[in-house]
Amino acid sequence: MFNLGSKLLLLFLLAFPCGLISDGGVLAQTDPDLSDDAADAAVEEEEEEEDEGLVEETQTADGDADDAEDVDEDVQATDVTSHPDADTTIIFVTGEEFPANEIVKFLVGFTNKGSQDFTVRSLEASFRYPQDYQFYIQNFTALPLDMVISPQKQASFEYSFIPAQPMAGRPFGLVILLNYQDSEGNVFQSAVYNQTVTITELDEGLDGETMFMYIFLGGLVALVVFGMYQVLETRTRKRVPVKVETGTGGMNDVDISWIPQETLNVMNKASPRASPRKRAKRTAGTTDQ
Repeated sequence: MFNLGSKLLLLFLLAFPCGLISDGGVLAQTDPDLSDDAADAAVEEEEEEEDEGLVEETQTADGDADDAEDVDEDVQATDVTSHPDADTTIIFVTGEEFPANEIVKFLVGFTNKGSQDFTVRSLEASFRYPQDYQFYIQNFTALPLDMVISPQKQASFEYSFIPAQPMAGRPFGLVILLNYQDSEGNVFQSAVYNQTVTITELDEGLDGETMFMYIFLGGLVALVVFGMYQVLETRTRKRVPVKVETGTGGMNDVDISWIPQETLNVMNKASPRASPRKRAKRTAGTTDQ
């Protein structure tokens, strides 16, 4: 009996796992504590992501607000325009040319055509990059005026500046602005002149550098001419033969038979170079006589 019970128990132990395998797999029971922790972690992660999204949205909103404020400031800065009752004119005293390193003068006229006073604050001028007028090349000092212009009155202002020497030969944008305000304190600005001009280079005639160059070239030409003269003179001396004059050996080598004897006697008497022998013969002849 005992053997039969043990065999049945062994058979049961062998048949039970096989039945579980044939059903499709082993079932695993989840731990409720672990599932609760995982759920809490997932909830916390979702909350953190939501908080980060809210922070990013807040920062983006703040950045947009700052950009909007900057745009508003720029718009306010660029909204400064001229008043319809103010009229401006300009006349260049030194002409429409703008020579480098020379004084350029002009007169700005302001006419108050309205019924309220205008206070002209300042007059300014600057050279700017022709392709981008926001970029300053040369900014001149603003001229403070603080002059009140009554209604239906006019006023003129003189301003002068000197373009820099390195700007010669290139175009630049010349901007001349007149700043003023009305009796209520509103600020206005009129662009009296806003055009592209070319800075010219003034011809000063003979400067020191040019004069030195001319002197150097003149000395070089004189040196070349002198060298050519010396060469030609040397060659001419080599080609011209030297003439050697030789005198007669004496009266014995000359045929004087064609000369009359009387003439010879006269020549012998008049010649101080008669030989001593002839003089002795002549003295002897005289003694015999």
